[in-house]
Amino acid sequence: MPTDTFEKTSWSWQLSLFQQQVGEWWEYQFYRFEQALPELPTGWSISPWLAELLKFLFWLVIALFTVWISWRLWREFSPYLYSWLSRSGNFTDFRAKTRSSESSIALLLERSQEFYRQGNYREACRCVYLAMLQQLDKKAIVPHKISRTDGEYLQLLRSAVTSIQPYETLITTHEQLCFGNAEILPDNYQQCRQAYRQISQE
Repeated sequence: MPTDTFEKTSWSWQLSLFQQQVGEWWEYQFYRFEQALPELPTGWSISPWLAELLKFLFWLVIALFTVWISWRLWREFSPYLYSWLSRSGNFTDFRAKTRSSESSIALLLERSQEFYRQGNYREACRCVYLAMLQQLDKKAIVPHKISRTDGEYLQLLRSAVTSIQPYETLITTHEQLCFGNAEILPDNYQQCRQAYRQISQE
């Protein structure tokens, strides 16, 4: 059997080698620590169970740090990953596809006009915003996700569309609806409708 078919290295071997090197470094540091304390009685050494406890704590800290870094990276880059996968056709957000007939774009726009005629400009603007989200999902520009924030939508749209202004109008109005105390006026609704018209014509 030719020797080139054998693995020259593997992740498990690399990991065990790394653990061995860290263990040796740890023992060397204890040795140096012991040497730096000449006032202690001769023959004094750290007890084996304490050494094992310290090794365990060291690896626990490393594991927690790795999990924390992974979680931060996932939070930062998952919107980009989902967007890229949806554009390349390798990923389908099934939750986004299961919608009731109430959330269709035409129905949302119709409801926005009803709310506008009733003088409920907040809900009218909200319906236009939801229609924009449906439009983004339908065109596969940014797949709809319930957990995605307005800031994440804006971040993804800046790299996905040429004209960001109409999206910013709708998203900032929606943020005012949810988090601000500003009064929503008929002018705000007209700006949202105009922004949506620009988006639907792209």
